Amino acid sequence: MSERPKGPASYFPSIEVTYGRSIAEWHELMRATGLTKHSDLVGWLKAQHRVGHGHATALTADLLGHGRDR
Repeated sequence: MSERPKGPASYFPSIEVTYGRSIAEWHELMRATGLTKHSDLVGWLKAQHRVGHGHATALTADLLGHGRDR
């Protein structure tokens, strides 16, 4: 039995279906902004791509390495 994703990764299937981009594509777009602060990236996703707050937070947390099992 496979383990369910936890943390930001639990949002990834919904993000990919809802917005039509892979997580890797989102990360590439986010890196290209030059933004490095969590709040700035979340705001950019919401303003420029109309990504919901929870999804924007999950994408940003994953990109910046927050909430990962290390």
